[in-house]
Amino acid sequence: MTEVFRARRARVLDAMAAQGGGVAVHFTAPERIRNRDSEYPYRFDSHFWYLTGFSEPGAALALVAQGERRETWLFCRPRDAEREIWEGCRHGPEAAAAAFGFDGAHPIDALDAVLPAQLANAPLLFCALGSCADLDTRVQHWMAEVRGRSRSGTRAPAAIVDLLPIVDEMRLIKDDSEINSMRRAASISAAAHVRLMQACRVGMHEYELEAELLHEFRRQGAAAPAYTPVVAAGPNACVLHYPAGNSRLEDGHLCLVDAGCEVDGYAADVTRTFPVNGRYSGEQRVIYELVLAAQAAALDTIRPGATFDAPHAAATRVLVQGLIDLGLLSGAVDAVLESGAHLQFYMHRTGHWLGLDVHDAGDYREPRAAPDGGERPWRRLRPGMAMTVEPGLYLRPAANVPERFWNIGVRIEDDVIVSPDGHDVLTHAAPKHPGDVEALMRS
Repeated sequence: MTEVFRARRARVLDAMAAQGGGVAVHFTAPERIRNRDSEYPYRFDSHFWYLTGFSEPGAALALVAQGERRETWLFCRPRDAEREIWEGCRHGPEAAAAAFGFDGAHPIDALDAVLPAQLANAPLLFCALGSCADLDTRVQHWMAEVRGRSRSGTRAPAAIVDLLPIVDEMRLIKDDSEINSMRRAASISAAAHVRLMQACRVGMHEYELEAELLHEFRRQGAAAPAYTPVVAAGPNACVLHYPAGNSRLEDGHLCLVDAGCEVDGYAADVTRTFPVNGRYSGEQRVIYELVLAAQAAALDTIRPGATFDAPHAAATRVLVQGLIDLGLLSGAVDAVLESGAHLQFYMHRTGHWLGLDVHDAGDYREPRAAPDGGERPWRRLRPGMAMTVEPGLYLRPAANVPERFWNIGVRIEDDVIVSPDGHDVLTHAAPKHPGDVEALMRS
């Protein structure tokens, strides 16, 4: 893997040079206090890890691209025998430089001494202003220090360039190592959904089902949930980001579970909706099959050259036509879409990029401007892009909704990689066809 990270840094250096060259600096995420002296579980910054593979806190990356010069440096915590008794082993600068393929490494406390010297006469400074308060403060001090040397002929960088768009474009296309990690995360997440469906019983609580998920994640070696799981029974299924709570699973309720794990930093994001008692009612099945048909229509559009918006457009048309057929909406499909009346029942988009972040890095529209100066066109899909496909319907009690449909919330979500000849669904092992779900729950 060292060569993978080294190659990514080389691509960033080339992109910096193409824009005029200079110095880039990026921090990993800080440790955060939960309360008193208890900390939240540590999670590295995704951009930092993508370029380094280094998972320890208290670290920074520096890249230098000036003329023919190309250098990469890591700043990290030094070895500390006393702290390592409490917190575990650290690499330290020298070992980290060798292990992770850097040209050099320094203690993190040397950053303020080293960076101003590198910024002197550098054309540009590349960083992510606004992403880290500590970085913003330090950049101000570094720039002020370099400008203070102007009488000796030293020049500060002429401009500060946002580093993140360079890395975002790289992260948008997953390489083989990334796809392998995502397949593993998807496989574990699918197994957790299977376990949960098999464990579900009338009278359980939402938090008991969440425990089944978390058990399977850790049992199979996932680091943690990729996000706070949604375990929502009955009316709670109509709350999009409802966390697992204390509600009891009642006979006749649907349960919507949106949960995925993280492997090697890469997220899965899976949603299944199943009947608490093991059998969909007539109304539940009608809505469920409509959402499933919308997902199938969305998946049919995913191939190289299609636009990112194509799955959403296809899914939405199926949902709107189905709602018209059920008498929940009226008029022609195009008229309903124009009016936005369907947003009462379907208020989110059909997918998002997926990767090191659940809502992953990358622009959803092409970088180039539209020829007529209007809104940029939607991004064209390319092999290696990873995305979710997650249509849903949420029928809250309302005057225009027959009572038999009240509190039916359904979402079906899978993780997809764009392949050279179409797409690959990573989460297929989690049943979603209603007959398969019912059969699994009976087993």
